[in-house]
Amino acid sequence: MNIYREITPLKARDVFVVLDSVSNGFDYPIHNHPEYELNLVAGISGTRIVGDSTERYTDYDLVLIGPYLYHKWDGDEQLQKSGQPYRVITIQFAMDLFSGQFFQKERLMKIRKLLKDSSRGIKFYGKSFEEAMRIMVGLTEDKGFTNIIAFLQLLDLLSETTESEFLASEGFLPQSARPENNRIQVAYGYILKHFTDQDLKIGNVAAQVNMSDSAFSHFFHKYAFRSFTQFLIDVRIGHACQLLLDTDDTINRISFRSGFNNVANFNRLFKKYRSCTPQEYRKRYLEKHDFDWTRQVTPWQFLPGKARAKEVINPVAYSTRLLHL
Repeated sequence: MNIYREITPLKARDVFVVLDSVSNGFDYPIHNHPEYELNLVAGISGTRIVGDSTERYTDYDLVLIGPYLYHKWDGDEQLQKSGQPYRVITIQFAMDLFSGQFFQKERLMKIRKLLKDSSRGIKFYGKSFEEAMRIMVGLTEDKGFTNIIAFLQLLDLLSETTESEFLASEGFLPQSARPENNRIQVAYGYILKHFTDQDLKIGNVAAQVNMSDSAFSHFFHKYAFRSFTQFLIDVRIGHACQLLLDTDDTINRISFRSGFNNVANFNRLFKKYRSCTPQEYRKRYLEKHDFDWTRQVTPWQFLPGKARAKEVINPVAYSTRLLHL
C-alpha cells in the first residue's frame, strides 16, 4: 500500500495552522506527516482510516493524530452529491512545539501525555467533543494572541477528558505508548519482542519479572486493562494488519509471521476483531489508496512517487481557507 507524505502549510514562524474547508470533498490519498493534527469533520458521515483502524463515523468526528501516523477520511458519496453542507476544520502543529523548558512544567504534564498517546490516534466524543468543537470553530477566525490561549485551552480540555478512545492497535506501531511502571515496561517489551513466537506463554513473560503465572496474570490485567491472552491477540492482529498492507505475503505466511499456529485460527480471530477476513481487509485498503493527482485541491499538498511526479497537474488556486497563527 502506498502511503503519501503530506507537505503541510505549517511554517517555522507558526504556532499552528488552521485549515477550514466547507463542502470541499475528501479526494486525497492515505497519507502521513511529521506534524500533529487535530481533525474535526462536521455535517457528514463516512469512513475513517487511522493506522490499522477503519471505522464508520456519523455526522461528527474529532480525532487527534500523532506524527507519521497515516490517516484518511472519506465522506459518503451520496451525501456529497446531495449538496448537503459539511465542514472540515484541521489544526496542525509541529512535533517540537512543546519541547521547550516552559512546557516541561508539571502543569503541562497531561498535555505532553496526550501528545505521546496520539501516536495511536485518539477519538473524542460526548460533552468534551462538543466543547472542543466550539473552540475549534472559534479558532477559524484570527483574533491574535487570543487564538494561542484558546489553542492551549483546547489541548488542556482534551488532555483532561475521559471521553476518548484509542484507534490504532498497540501492536500496529513500532513505538507504542508504555506505562511508567518498570515491571510492566519489561513485560510489554518482552511481549512486543517475542509475540511472533507461536510458543509464547504467560509463564515466559512472568519469568522476566520474577512472578508466578497467577500473580503476573492479575498484575498484567491491572495495568493493561485486559488479560495477557487478549493483549497478545491484539498485538498479533495489529502486526498482521501491517503485513497485509505493507507486503504481498500470502494469508498463510502472514498468520505464521504474526505468531498464530494455524491459519484457520488466525482467520477466525481476525474476523472476530476486525469484522472482516484478512483478504477483505487487504482489498478494502488497497481500493482506498487510488488517487487522481489531477484533482489535488491544494497545490503540491502531497508528493507522488517519482514515477508519477510528471503526471501532477496543479490546481489554479487553493480552495481551502488557511490561517497561520
